[in-house]
Amino acid sequence: MNNRDSFTSSASITLALLVLLSVMLISKAQSYPNHAIDPVIVEYDVDPTWPNRPDSVAPFGWVSGMAIDQHGHIWVFNRGIDPVQVYTPDGQFVRTWGKGDFKDPHHIRIDHEGHIWLADFGLHTVQKFTPEGELLMALGVPGEPGDDESHFNMPTDMAITDDGDIFVTDGYGNRRVVHFDKEGNFVKTWGEYGTGHGQFVLPHAIVIDSKGTLYVADRNSGRILLFDQDGECLDTWSNLIMPWGLSVTQDDELWVCGSSPHWWVRDGHAPEYKDQLFMRFDRNGAVQQVWSVPLGDVGADKNNPDLTHLEHGHTVGVHCIVQDAAGTLYVGDIYGQRAQKFVPVTTRPASESPNQEAPQ
Repeated sequence: MNNRDSFTSSASITLALLVLLSVMLISKAQSYPNHAIDPVIVEYDVDPTWPNRPDSVAPFGWVSGMAIDQHGHIWVFNRGIDPVQVYTPDGQFVRTWGKGDFKDPHHIRIDHEGHIWLADFGLHTVQKFTPEGELLMALGVPGEPGDDESHFNMPTDMAITDDGDIFVTDGYGNRRVVHFDKEGNFVKTWGEYGTGHGQFVLPHAIVIDSKGTLYVADRNSGRILLFDQDGECLDTWSNLIMPWGLSVTQDDELWVCGSSPHWWVRDGHAPEYKDQLFMRFDRNGAVQQVWSVPLGDVGADKNNPDLTHLEHGHTVGVHCIVQDAAGTLYVGDIYGQRAQKFVPVTTRPASESPNQEAPQ
């Protein structure tokens, strides 16, 4: 064999080896699935059976507030005939009260002693009750709007510290936060209309974490403002979500419900929302989780909604959100007039898993 033949033979062997190696690599690459075997994303499925409302209790009106008590019961504050309704996590009815006592229910909070706090912007009041509905304290003068130490103008929400201090977002008429001590005595107020540092366009919800930091949802500007209890603005999170409702978890993470950012008024119209979002933040404002649900269909007039076409898991004007210890989300919307339970899902039966023929 001459040198040329030897070179040709070596080249042929090298080429064959390269082809074999390529086939092996391609075969190995094709053996990998195109999805995670153990999902790293949490999905949420709606529980269409929740809650199990008895026929003796009126259907919800606008569901504007939800809260969870120390027993794990879910409280629903709504504009229906039975404004305060309570259910277990599996949907069993517990109690209702407040018929005829409220005008425009908004947010509901439960303090560490189990007292129920309700904001009614139509009455211009914030009220404290026992779980059975006995009135313990009333802030504001019923039926009288104002902006002084004893009046509100359509308050939206309240946050209560473990020491009993009360912080009220006086939001639809005024643009301020009002601080009271545990006895209901006026301490101070802060805030004014604007988009600057510590200013509000419409303070719609307020919560407090275990470190004492206050979070205010300035809904119509698409911002969440952080304050200390003296009213000093610590930070502003913007261009993330139009925040309607806030809830703090046991781990000091913040759940927010609303819609993706948009101008509140465009060409003289206020669309309010264009989609429906849930977001979870850590204390530094870093986004930890995002989930969206379909925007439901209630017809052309949302103030006189046609609820016959609504599907389970859809919301229209999502307004409040709260999470239990198991990570289940409870969400209320106003125009859809529903409270819904969204269960976290990290595994599914094999029949629901994607196969190898799925798009790459």
